[in-house]
Amino acid sequence: MTEPKLLSGKKILITGVLTESSIAYGVARMAQEHGAEIVLTGFGRGLRITEAIAETLPQPCDVLELDVTKPEHLDAVSDALYARWGHLDGVLHSVAFAPPSALGGGFLTAEWAEVATALHISTYSFAAFGRVFGPLLAKSAHGSLVGLDFDASLAWPGYDWMGVAKAGLESCCRYLAQALGPQGTRVNLVACGPLRTLAARGIGGFDQLDRVWADRAPLGWDQTDTEPVARVVCALLSPWLPSVTGEILHVDGGAHAVGAGQERG
Repeated sequence: MTEPKLLSGKKILITGVLTESSIAYGVARMAQEHGAEIVLTGFGRGLRITEAIAETLPQPCDVLELDVTKPEHLDAVSDALYARWGHLDGVLHSVAFAPPSALGGGFLTAEWAEVATALHISTYSFAAFGRVFGPLLAKSAHGSLVGLDFDASLAWPGYDWMGVAKAGLESCCRYLAQALGPQGTRVNLVACGPLRTLAARGIGGFDQLDRVWADRAPLGWDQTDTEPVARVVCALLSPWLPSVTGEILHVDGGAHAVGAGQERG
C-alpha cells in the first residue's frame, strides 16, 4: 500500500528560485515530489532566469512576476492565485537583499536609504506576505507561511545590516503568528546554516561563517546541500505540525546550540 505524500494536493507559492543551488529550488523540487502543485515568482532581470529554472523541475510550473517592494505586484499575484486555485495552502518567503554598502563591514557607514532597502525587502515583505496572502491561506484547513532565516542572536562578520534585518524578521514572525493564528494559519521560520547560494556570494564574511560551522556543528554541515533545509520547510508547509507557530527551527547541524567546536567520530 502506497503511503500518502506529505503535500498531496497542496497549493503552494514559492519565492526566491533563481538557480538550482537556491534553497527555494530545493523546496520547490521536494514539494512537487511530495504531491504539491506550485507556482514560482521572479522579477526584473531574474524573471526569465526563474522561468528557465522552472522548466527543469519534475513538473514545469508557471512563474508570476513579483517585486516585493511593489504593492501592486503583491495584489496581482494574490488575484492570480485566487483565480487559479481559490486558496493557498502554503507560502515560502525566500526573499532577502541588502545593498553592498550595508554588508561587508559597512554597518557604521551605510546610509539610511541602503538600510531602508534591506529592511523593506528582507523584513517588511514578510509582514506584507501575511497581509496579502493571509486571506487565501485562511481558506485552507492547514495554511502555513514559512520564511528563511539566519540566526540573528549573534553578530556575524560581514553580515551587518542583513543581521539586523533578520532579527526584525524573527520578531515579525512572532507578531504574524499572533495575528494569523486565529484564522488557523501557522507562521514559522527556518534558520539555516550557511549555504553556498547566489545570495551568499554577496556576504563578505561567508568564508569565516563556513569555518565556524565546520568547527562547531556537532552533526557537521555541508554548505552545498540544501536538502536538509528543504525537508524541514516542506514539513512546516504540510499538515504534520498543526500546533507549531511563531517558531524558529534551526537546520544548521546544531551549531547554534554549542559555543565551541568538538571532535566528531
